[in-house]
Amino acid sequence: MTSATRDKLRIGFVGTGFIAHFHLRALVGVRNVDVTGVFSRNAANRERVVQAVAALGLGTCRSHASLQSLLQADDVDAIWILSPNDTRLDVMRAIHAEVTAGRSKVLAVACEKPLARTIAEAREMLRLAEDAKLNHGYLENQVFATPVLRGKEIVWRRAASATGRPYLARAAEEHSGPHEPWFWQGDRQGGGVLSDMMCHSVEVARHLLTAPGAPRGSLKVRSVNGTVANLKWTRPAYADALKKRYGAAVDYRNRPSEDFARATVTLTDDDGHELMIEATTSWAYVGAGLRIQLELLGPEYAMEFNSLSTGLRVFMSRAVTGAEGEDLVEKQNAEQGLMPVLEDEAGVYGYTDENRHMVECFRKGETPLETFHDGLAVVEILMGLYRSAELGQTVHFPAPELETYVPPVARPRGG
Repeated sequence: MTSATRDKLRIGFVGTGFIAHFHLRALVGVRNVDVTGVFSRNAANRERVVQAVAALGLGTCRSHASLQSLLQADDVDAIWILSPNDTRLDVMRAIHAEVTAGRSKVLAVACEKPLARTIAEAREMLRLAEDAKLNHGYLENQVFATPVLRGKEIVWRRAASATGRPYLARAAEEHSGPHEPWFWQGDRQGGGVLSDMMCHSVEVARHLLTAPGAPRGSLKVRSVNGTVANLKWTRPAYADALKKRYGAAVDYRNRPSEDFARATVTLTDDDGHELMIEATTSWAYVGAGLRIQLELLGPEYAMEFNSLSTGLRVFMSRAVTGAEGEDLVEKQNAEQGLMPVLEDEAGVYGYTDENRHMVECFRKGETPLETFHDGLAVVEILMGLYRSAELGQTVHFPAPELETYVPPVARPRGG
């Protein structure tokens, strides 16, 4: 995909939640980009984004009261879909309608993880993007995390070239629970922690196992085995705490989503070598904050990363008191004691390089490393894992029955 290079890419945000502000902080480290528009249903949230864009020096951002207004704006080249999971397909349909009707000059779209709640939705997201002839990128930040970029480069260049390709990737992501109520609602989010966080783990593991420069399709998924559980948040005291925090919309006594998930994914490469992914995710982890652990193992080497093993730590005694916050690490669980500090979360987690990559690809008309095709592949794995957990047995690929599959926690009540 090629076209004339644009001097600057002008981005419009759809969505104004926690992740939108993470992207804004990341874009400070990206050249040749402005954030020129924002839409969400909440005017106050839109205004906060407008003010943040101005404070960060990311251009002049306009608040749009409708999605159509944002899409028809003359100063928007690309859309970042950052809204809740249950809205993304409707957003993509609106983009498709405006672009194909000639009412929008948008040329590219990037979508936060996961691409969709089901395979059917993910396929439609891809179809709409390609039918509208849009460049498309899948925003999976962990693929662009600085330790992943550097670790993969070293392992494949120095170790794999001498002793053979890596054969096992382990990934884990854990924290104490999401920020917004819709994450806890199985029908809106598409599941629980498996949908919310396993999408990171399986894709970063798949990326680490893929040879540099090789297409992601060079690895074939052969089978998946998954387990889900409710370990913490269905306990009465915690279910009641969620209801108090979010209201009747989050009812974990009667409509829980899993807060723990485990996955084993078997793949083969082009030479028929068997490869493995082991992944765990949890909303039931209580530590300093968000913990990401990655490992890549091969015949004579191993790579390891733990996001909480930081070089910078701060100790605060009982005498240091103050309001709760997340100024040291995401999903921070304490304000006292010996605390790890991530001095550049946007960079370490991959948001800066992810945005830099997408901006440059869209600006130059090149295909990104992560596209909606990869987003679809991730959803296929997730649906296989949910089906495996439901059946209590391994699901073998190809699995055409997954095309219409909806996880139990995402089905309508009584479904």
